[in-house]
Amino acid sequence: MRAYADELRQMFRQIQDSGLELHARAQTVQITEKSRDGLVSVTVNARGELVRLDLDPRVYRRPDARLLADTITQTTHRAVARAREQVMEIFEPVIPRAELQAHLDGDVEAALARLADRMEGKA
Repeated sequence: MRAYADELRQMFRQIQDSGLELHARAQTVQITEKSRDGLVSVTVNARGELVRLDLDPRVYRRPDARLLADTITQTTHRAVARAREQVMEIFEPVIPRAELQAHLDGDVEAALARLADRMEGKA
């Protein structure tokens, strides 16, 4: 328990020392991803929010709304995954990847389980 408390103190000091810089870096993350056919381009920010959507005019040659919607969705999901990965890489020096991932997933059970494991010296 004491070792975990010391580890937490050290992690908080690191976050305090470099947290603002890391946060600023994470805020600037923008990822652009193109669809496999190159006709759709999406840009998302660090939070996975859509910043820009570009459609090549050739997309209208195939009037298939379902295919276009699926292409936009798939391309956006790939961009969001890359943005998330970049944010995790930025914070990895001060926050363990698994804990940050659980936090980003909103997975309270996993975050609490990791906390309990670390308190018991299992992680």
